[in-house]
Amino acid sequence: MLGVDEFLAKMRQAAEESFRVLRRGKMCAVMMGDVRKYGKVIPLGFRMMECFLQAGFTNKEIIIKEQHNCSSTVYWEKQNNDFLLLAHEYIFVFQK
Repeated sequence: MLGVDEFLAKMRQAAEESFRVLRRGKMCAVMMGDVRKYGKVIPLGFRMMECFLQAGFTNKEIIIKEQHNCSSTVYWEKQNNDFLLLAHEYIFVFQK
């Protein structure tokens, strides 16, 4: 399993290669959710989005997709906590 930094390095490579092979004006869409590690939210979706912007893409659209029936929902609902569940993912639509 990759750590966050290693994952983002791989996503940068994927973004650069996607930009290289796509024709001008064409679209690339990526779905990504945030993660929670050690009780803190890591905004992985937006960090991944930056990889694509730095590769040369522009943001055409950001769509928020609600998640249902997440595997961790039951666990977190039973905890006595003061934070919200991560119950969404982003669909980033980029244009070259």
